[in-house]
Amino acid sequence: MVEVAVPTRVHIRPLLSVSPHLPIRRNIVSTNTKACKIRGVAASSSSSSSSSAGTCGYKQPVDDGQIVLPNKASKKRVFFLDVNPLLCGKQTQLTRFCSLVSLSDPVIAVVDGEGVSEHRGQLLPSYKAHRWKFTRQFPRGHAGRSHGVITNVLQKCNVIKVEHHETDDVIATLVGQVIQTGYWVVIASPDKDFKQLLSEDVQLVMPLDELERWSFYTLKHYIAQYNCDPCCDLSLRCFVGNHADGVPGIQHLAPGFGQKTALKLLKKHGSLENLLNTAAVRTVGRQYAQDALTKHADYLRRNHEILSLRRDVDVKLREEWLVTRDTSNDSATLSNFYKFLEETGFCPSVAKRNSAVVDCNVVRW
Repeated sequence: MVEVAVPTRVHIRPLLSVSPHLPIRRNIVSTNTKACKIRGVAASSSSSSSSSAGTCGYKQPVDDGQIVLPNKASKKRVFFLDVNPLLCGKQTQLTRFCSLVSLSDPVIAVVDGEGVSEHRGQLLPSYKAHRWKFTRQFPRGHAGRSHGVITNVLQKCNVIKVEHHETDDVIATLVGQVIQTGYWVVIASPDKDFKQLLSEDVQLVMPLDELERWSFYTLKHYIAQYNCDPCCDLSLRCFVGNHADGVPGIQHLAPGFGQKTALKLLKKHGSLENLLNTAAVRTVGRQYAQDALTKHADYLRRNHEILSLRRDVDVKLREEWLVTRDTSNDSATLSNFYKFLEETGFCPSVAKRNSAVVDCNVVRW
């Protein structure tokens, strides 16, 4: 009997679990038996960019089916905190954000400048009207004082205030600048308009008041929810509206025209403008959809102008905004913040939560 030794090399690709705190990277390229080289590509860049003119449906790239994590040491995280919704909701979420979500990562907290939303308000008087009504219920000078206190609370978070610009537009502008520096971004806000910024390098983290926690929302979650690329989100919002911002959808004008119909048409035509232009010259769907698109085209275009985030605000990223956050003063600062909220009546429920114990790493109620 002759024995023949045949050298073999077995390469096992590990399946890594996905963390909601990190962006998704796809495609693993095998290099040798000792390591795998991760090649980060945008989940939709190759497929959606080539087909964006005709469709906005998401086509998952062909790979080995595994999802792997990027090397966190090579790409750091920056948070953008939308301060305004916290004033209208449960301010205790600010504690959870500082101690349990952002930790010591850089945080850029953004508040509305003076005279914001004037253009959008002229287009649609109901735009964020509930927020201005909430602010007007306090005595004159209260808003200015509250901003001063909030600025003091978030001074370690690099508060930015850009006059005559809205928070959403400031964040949208700065997100692109941060990504260019090599960081990836997490936007802390309940505002659905930020979904139009989702990508491999941009995630959301939303406060869930009823559950008293924050929840991460990524590109993967968006695709699973809508089976569509986020490039369609702005056009989709024009149909379904944004009730939190006082922007109605089209349902009250065309009762049968819902999210399902809108997604179907947008996947085929790619964008709202393409869809409206096509509907103006030929039939694009059932009669009720065709009638809605032709009769209410101006209404939908107005929604598009209101909901579209500007990326040209005159604000420049500063290097000092990207430094590690100092958390040593969190406990004392947040306690003083709650005291102010109770005394001014900004948040009556705070009095019931006076026994809250704030710690830099753990929050105990």
